[in-house]
Formats: sequence, structure tokens, C-alpha cells
Amino acid sequence: VQLQASGGGLVQAGGSLRLSCAASGRALSTYCMGWFRQAPGKEREFVAAISWRGASRRYADSVKGRFTISRDNANNMSYLQMNSLKPEDTAVYYCAAAVASSVHYTAVRASEYDYWGQGTLVTVSS
Repeated sequence: VQLQASGGGLVQAGGSLRLSCAASGRALSTYCMGWFRQAPGKEREFVAAISWRGASRRYADSVKGRFTISRDNANNMSYLQMNSLKPEDTAVYYCAAAVASSVHYTAVRASEYDYWGQGTLVTVSS
């Protein structure tokens, strides 16, 4: 599975962005999809995950109520809608795919993911 993240950019605080993750090489329909981010000088951290049919979603506390993860299995896509962006959301965002062990499987640890995209930079100015 090859993953390609896109949609990053520069936005003012309070603004919105939608990140996209396009998959190729294999259907995503049996994979949990996740988004992680890494700010300069910090560890990569979990942002959101969605189960392979979209029935279950998990979010980091820092983004709950502001970010929404979704997926379109027919088109092998995953999305991260980011609203009410804050300067502390500035980071490189990565999409990832994990082989799902169950229909509600949502992984939060980076070590659980099997495939990673290259990352897209999100910069939020104050």
C-alpha cells in the first residue's frame, strides 16, 4: 500500500483545512486509517483514527470537537477535516494504514500502523 497525503498549507488561527490521503496498490477497505502529526522538536503524536467501515473513530483530546476523520473506501481515500485551527496544530501531518483485526479496530499507537504516507505540512499563524 502506498499512501500520499496532501492538503496542507498556511492558514490563520481559527481557519480550516482538509487533508486528504490517497492510497494505491491495495484496497483500503480492510485497513484502519489514522492521522499522526509531528511538530518541530517533538515526538510524532496520534491525531485520529477510523475503523475500516467507519463505524468507530478515535481522537486525541487536543483535537476533539475540532477535527473530523472520514474515509471513502470506494475511492481509496481518507480525510482529516480540521476546523478552528490553533498555532499549536502546526506540524507535519502523516496518514497511515493498519491491518484491521476487527471491524471496530482503531489503532492509536504508531507502532500498530503498517504503512505511512510522506507527510504534509500544516502551518497555523497566530
